[in-house]
Amino acid sequence: MQLKKLLEKWDLTSLKIKAPFLEMQWEPQDEDKTAAWELYIELTTRAATQGLDLEEGDEAAALESVYQLFALTRETIKRNGRSCINFTRIAVVVLNQKVRLFTAKWHPRVLASPLDGAARQQFRAELSALQKDLRNYTRLLTDMADVEDLTDLEAV
Repeated sequence: MQLKKLLEKWDLTSLKIKAPFLEMQWEPQDEDKTAAWELYIELTTRAATQGLDLEEGDEAAALESVYQLFALTRETIKRNGRSCINFTRIAVVVLNQKVRLFTAKWHPRVLASPLDGAARQQFRAELSALQKDLRNYTRLLTDMADVEDLTDLEAV
């Protein structure tokens, strides 16, 4: 399967990736599978991918959960080494094009003062959109890791 088809399958076509990479055959190595499994477990068990009702949670905690994805991804890549290049290609793009945009916008605002009113609603709406992308990313990671997708295991 081509990388382009994998991204289409999991509705991640908004990621901007150079054409030569999109046409490459998608053949994850064992290190890719291990890295994908490690990050999949992190993503499915944190606020970064879980719904957050308006009456629940805390914006600063949710933002921190999203921000931690940078360190978690870096550690996963370092731990699995240079042979997890397929995982790395996707992980870096998701961090830079999805996660970084969200954290760059909201970190200064949340650090300055707690969000309320319209800002709080806007944060929650943008977090919800990011969570949708991150849940699709977790599904892609299950493909890469060759494991069962438990992303939507819980009834809402």
